[in-house]
Amino acid sequence: MVCVTLGAAPASAKIHYRVSLAQPEQHVFHVQMTVPDVRGSLTVALPAWNALYQIRDFSYRLRDLRARAGGATGDGVGLDPLDKQTWKITAPGLHSLGTVEISYAIYWDEPGPFSSDLDANHAFVNFADVLLYVPDRRNEESFVEFTNVPAGWNSAVELPSQGGAGASQGGENAAGSASVTYFAPNYDTLVDSPVRIGNFGESDFTESGAKFRVILIEAVGANSGSADDFVARLKKLVAYELSLMKGPPFTEYTFFFEIGPYGGVGGGGMEHANCTAIAASSEAEAIAVAAHEFFHAWNVKRIRPKKLEPVDYSKEQYTRALWFAEGVTSTYGSYTLVRSGLATQAQFYDDLASQFSQLDSEPARLVQSVEESSLDAWLEGYPLYRAPDRSISYYNKGQIVGHLLDLKIRDLTDNHKSLDDVMRLMFTEYAQKGRYYDESEGVRAAVEQVAGHSFKEFFADYVSGTKEIPYQEFLSVAGLEVHEEQSQNVDPGFYAAPAPGSRWQVAEIEPASAAAMAGLQTGDELVKLDGQELQSNPVRELRRRKAGDRVILEVKREGETRNVQIDLTSGSQKKYTVSESASANARQKRILAGLLHGTTD
Repeated sequence: MVCVTLGAAPASAKIHYRVSLAQPEQHVFHVQMTVPDVRGSLTVALPAWNALYQIRDFSYRLRDLRARAGGATGDGVGLDPLDKQTWKITAPGLHSLGTVEISYAIYWDEPGPFSSDLDANHAFVNFADVLLYVPDRRNEESFVEFTNVPAGWNSAVELPSQGGAGASQGGENAAGSASVTYFAPNYDTLVDSPVRIGNFGESDFTESGAKFRVILIEAVGANSGSADDFVARLKKLVAYELSLMKGPPFTEYTFFFEIGPYGGVGGGGMEHANCTAIAASSEAEAIAVAAHEFFHAWNVKRIRPKKLEPVDYSKEQYTRALWFAEGVTSTYGSYTLVRSGLATQAQFYDDLASQFSQLDSEPARLVQSVEESSLDAWLEGYPLYRAPDRSISYYNKGQIVGHLLDLKIRDLTDNHKSLDDVMRLMFTEYAQKGRYYDESEGVRAAVEQVAGHSFKEFFADYVSGTKEIPYQEFLSVAGLEVHEEQSQNVDPGFYAAPAPGSRWQVAEIEPASAAAMAGLQTGDELVKLDGQELQSNPVRELRRRKAGDRVILEVKREGETRNVQIDLTSGSQKKYTVSESASANARQKRILAGLLHGTTD
């Protein structure tokens, strides 16, 4: 419903949002937006995407949009939709609308770091999901006031509060109900600063002159140790990455953790300039995700490809460099764990081998480059695209390419330089100078500057090309051996991909497989496995079973629930292992030590 009225509104020097949490059990945020000094008409919009490289059309959640303008006379104010996410507010015959007030309700009940969620226990808000913006006034300052905050709830966000520094706080508004107000210098900063409001534990520590806050919520049974032990592990990875990049690019940083029954659905991490939000099924998984997400404070949030700037919230933004922005961040997630002592060398080798095995299991590696995978990121929300014969992951191959670049740089410079030097150079030359790198060419230029050699062939073969990677050739410079074997495992006969609503969906079915014979169909929504709600990818779950086992999948198809009984069969898959060579020479051992400890000679 859209309704327009006239009325007076107090002028304000800044755009002001008032977000009511009065109906948490209904999962509805009630928003009032005040825009001052409007001359002529006013156009407002809700982002079509944020964080994830997916068009998610948040506007379908919005309802009861209304507007009024102070000082308007005559026939009234018009509020006209221009498209599904944009509206134009006008007042016929007036040259100025003065102060415009907009109100609406928006529904969010989606846990995890990528969306927003409001219930009786808490609120988690990614502001781009909830707050309209004025496209030609994105650079203006804003106040966000939360009202009707339930008694006893705290709030945490990396924005300054109206009364000072941002932190956990509460207050009272004019009506006597709890409220809290935050300030943002512009809309982009606002939507890069999620907020949690509710009951939560908080721990603080200082490292390299920066303050860190840890907001930790754990479900019963998810905890594998004390909160102090968890924070101690987190401090190790933070200390290492700060040391690697020669200090923090911020004065304060917040980790938002939610540990519980997420598995692969709704779990994961979302990076922001001064914080990260992470949902994981265990503390160990949360630490591994944090090693990746915290490195984003440099790579992607400050070291950014030119094609992602400025952000356009209305449509897709295509870049060929996500293999570096995301994949090489995974390289450093892996390095951080082993170099900080949070993972053993054996675990590092196992992770490296698993990346090789994953890429080898995807036939699309022979036809889709990691640059093309980056460009096609906006298709990842479609299950068919994620089938292994259709696409590869820029996370997976990007991580591999990162390790290969490191090895090649160390080899060419006799271990005097490394990929670490490339990251520090790009931070100095791009982030600190307010510049953005030119896709893969910008990365290559930095690599060549550090190494003093051409990487034209490397990038042509493994970044823009699809040449098979000679793993042994690359790893031998560090005295590592790569072994291949064919392993027998369960072949479920289908592939699954995430679907809306924290579910999994059948993306592809292998012809003549047990799944095909059982009647499973592409597009089936997977609900339960042997009567248990699915918390992770069912294909992974099925691979843990034995050939000959009979399983029952509960699926939804065209609105109806049905059971599909599958008799599992065996399959063969190439599996890689990585180990140290007993005959490694002194040079190989130096390079391996540099790789494992982040050092050069």
